[in-house]
Amino acid sequence: MNNQDHTSETRGTFGSKADLLLVIIMILGVFVAILNETLLNVALTKIMDDFGIEPSTAQWLSTGYLLVIGVLIPVTAYLIQRFTTRTLFLGAMSLFTLGTFIAAISPGIEFLILGRLLQASGTGVLFPLLTNVVFAVVPFEKRGSAMGTIGIVITFAPAIGPTLSGIVVEHFSWRVLFYGVLPIALLVIGFALAKLKNVTETRNPKVDLISLLLSTVGFGGIVYGFSSSGEGSGGWSSHEVLIPIIVGVIALVLFTWRQLTISEPLLDLRTFKYSIFRMSTMIMMIIMMAMFSAMLLLPIYLQNALGYSPLKAGLIMLPGGIVMGIMSPITGRLFDKFGAKWLALIGLGLVAITLLQFAFIDLTTAYLTIMIFNTLLMLGISMVMMPIMTNALNELPPPLYPHGTAIISTLQQVAGAVGTALLVSVMTNRSAQFLENEGMKEDGVTMQILAMIAGMKSAFLLAFGLVVIAWIVSFFIKRAVPQAPAMKAEPETQQ
Repeated sequence: MNNQDHTSETRGTFGSKADLLLVIIMILGVFVAILNETLLNVALTKIMDDFGIEPSTAQWLSTGYLLVIGVLIPVTAYLIQRFTTRTLFLGAMSLFTLGTFIAAISPGIEFLILGRLLQASGTGVLFPLLTNVVFAVVPFEKRGSAMGTIGIVITFAPAIGPTLSGIVVEHFSWRVLFYGVLPIALLVIGFALAKLKNVTETRNPKVDLISLLLSTVGFGGIVYGFSSSGEGSGGWSSHEVLIPIIVGVIALVLFTWRQLTISEPLLDLRTFKYSIFRMSTMIMMIIMMAMFSAMLLLPIYLQNALGYSPLKAGLIMLPGGIVMGIMSPITGRLFDKFGAKWLALIGLGLVAITLLQFAFIDLTTAYLTIMIFNTLLMLGISMVMMPIMTNALNELPPPLYPHGTAIISTLQQVAGAVGTALLVSVMTNRSAQFLENEGMKEDGVTMQILAMIAGMKSAFLLAFGLVVIAWIVSFFIKRAVPQAPAMKAEPETQQ
């Protein structure tokens, strides 16, 4: 069924009632899947105690998750074209649910890691599929509102993950994190079996195995290398970091060359011929780094420097998550009316100012002040993320939608992994440099805390600098105009 069919039967943002039901079912599935990206972070200490494992082993619960998603998402463009909406969604949700069950009952760390990898294999397919379905069933002029609704999923879910995790871990076993998700996932599968229909056209594209191999090695190597940079004593100079990154970069160069020279690429890089898509993708990557900087560094500061409990550290993120959830549909409607440029300028400006404030927090900064700063940061991010993504995809002709969603989702995950590793590395190196320069002017504990504050300042200043670049780029963003389906290669000149 094509866009024109749906336009004729539009009833509200999502077209027909059947389309609305379809999107609701998929949103529920994506919500529980994306929630799991941050749900386990606060629980890692208890898992390490239960299984008697070292941090270098426990980190695979998050590194492995990112690794699978980074490897799998590039393949989603092929999967979306090859399989029906119903088949692909049910398959992805089944993998996620099986992984959740294995993680919940896992007798050892090996089974827990296996469960997380299965969860990730489902999550990696779900969000690109949801985005592609929305662009298939929602009229052009209402996509902002639709993507704003979806924005609740990709912003609110990971934002409340640490808070929920803190509450559960403080009062129950970490296994409750999985047992709580399991019935929701089963309910979604039940609804999908009863009500989910097919809305995207399928064909039988060829799979280029060389592209698949290069994509796996390229994205997998970069995500693994950067994610491993905080582990072990070698840091950035260790073979475990440098070799995967170098191999990954070489593989991605070869992957890019091959995509531009074969008739049926795994990822159609002609999307980057479109200037709005190109600029928007860069802004999306930077905003992911900014969001991760707060979600990662603030809990570290609150727990290690101020001595707050995991629950109290998690609660500071809650108002920001709520604001993101409330604002996503609102910014979607504003996008439909005014476009992405002014939302991006205001949002990125707010993000930049807030990151600059974070760079200068210290032991005297009040808990409430940090909470307000974080809430303002999330408000800014909510004004940017979905409008910029919607505007980027709006510029593409329909045949490139699966490739556009796959490219943006992949680069978001890679940016998240790279940004996390980069910011932690900057914080760690600056802290070490501070201790080396200052010596022991105070007692050991105080100096460690002061060193951490100095490290956080450098990390947030770096994030601030990156966001300023994105803010400057956003001045050149124009409102995308719809492309004709027949236009596959050449970008339309923007007015």
